[in-house]
Amino acid sequence: MSISSTVNELAGAVAENLAIGDGDIRSGSGTAESALGSKSAGETELPTCVLVLGMAGSGKTTFVQKLTDILNQTGSPPYLVNLDPAVRNVPYPVNIDIRDTVKYKAVMERFGLGPNGAIMTSLNLFTTKFSSVLDLLEKRKHQARYMVFDTPGQIEVFTWSASGTIITEALADVFPTVVIYVMDLSTSTSPITFMSNMLYACSILYKSKLPFLIALNKTDLVDPSCALNWMTDFEAFDLAIEQEPTYAANLSRSLGLILDEFYNAIKAVPVSAATGQGFLELVQALDAAKQVYMTEYKPELQKMKEEQLQRKGKKHEDRFEKLKREVEGISAGSPSGDSASSQGSNKVTIGPFSEMESESEAIRQNNEQDDVAFEKFLETIKKNKETIQTAARKRAENAENFPVALIT
Repeated sequence: MSISSTVNELAGAVAENLAIGDGDIRSGSGTAESALGSKSAGETELPTCVLVLGMAGSGKTTFVQKLTDILNQTGSPPYLVNLDPAVRNVPYPVNIDIRDTVKYKAVMERFGLGPNGAIMTSLNLFTTKFSSVLDLLEKRKHQARYMVFDTPGQIEVFTWSASGTIITEALADVFPTVVIYVMDLSTSTSPITFMSNMLYACSILYKSKLPFLIALNKTDLVDPSCALNWMTDFEAFDLAIEQEPTYAANLSRSLGLILDEFYNAIKAVPVSAATGQGFLELVQALDAAKQVYMTEYKPELQKMKEEQLQRKGKKHEDRFEKLKREVEGISAGSPSGDSASSQGSNKVTIGPFSEMESESEAIRQNNEQDDVAFEKFLETIKKNKETIQTAARKRAENAENFPVALIT
């Protein structure tokens, strides 16, 4: 069975539930317009895509539920997307649900995978249909101020997988996108576990290259002032770490010095998904992060995109010119091995040498494979040309001998 048929068998069409929160987003509905303001105001700006990440047990799904309630109360019902294929119940109304497209248990049985492997494979299958998700988001972009994405509880499945990167980059290419990392305060009372959470948050920030917020969740159980103090005052963190004379403590102390710059680049908002405390401040931080995206991140992303397109275009042009010269040399019948230039024409090297030397190992390997393929192509041309020339000589010889045979 081909790959495409397997994908189509396990991943169906992307379905959409037309209810945003408590409102209706059908075309022409007055409910949505009254909740979100005038249509002209909505058309002037794009919605904010909010990627919610968090470790298992951090209260991420409850966080999304409470965020949905708060946004509904403030007259901005969000567009909700569930990306967790293994969740049993979602306590909020979902507009797009990965479970409607990919059947998690069927994937597990088909490939003989465990729970985490099946989640990653399901997310990969859903990514093949993500263009349909983008089409639906494009249709609803004037009807919701926020589009919230609830990711799998196994945070590494989304953060470090190819599918997670594709989804993040696809959203950031079209909409203002903000990442929220939900951090469990109850597991961060120790300076060592606090530093572990900060390291994970730092890795997500630098991998996503997007505006980043930390939601210090469960303030109803733990006072957030200690964590906030550790983020702003290294001496307070160092004082706390002295109470744990271990190798991990020494490592955490060193990392605390390194992460000083990281703390300055992020916004941490204490919240409680149980009581709703701090969510209005979080929404304000989201709006501020969107402005940062528009003024700082978007121009940089656009610049990186243009540079990448220019590099690809230059590479393709150089490849084409190199191939053109090689084919012209063969068509002209230039002998091989007579000179350094003719020897160079027997081997096709595609791509500019200066760029090839500066590219990564993976790209060099791909180019080497392209070289081999084009060498085989040119060898086939040579063999075909030699065959044609041999056949032409034989026809000429037969034409010269044919009259002699008739006379005798």
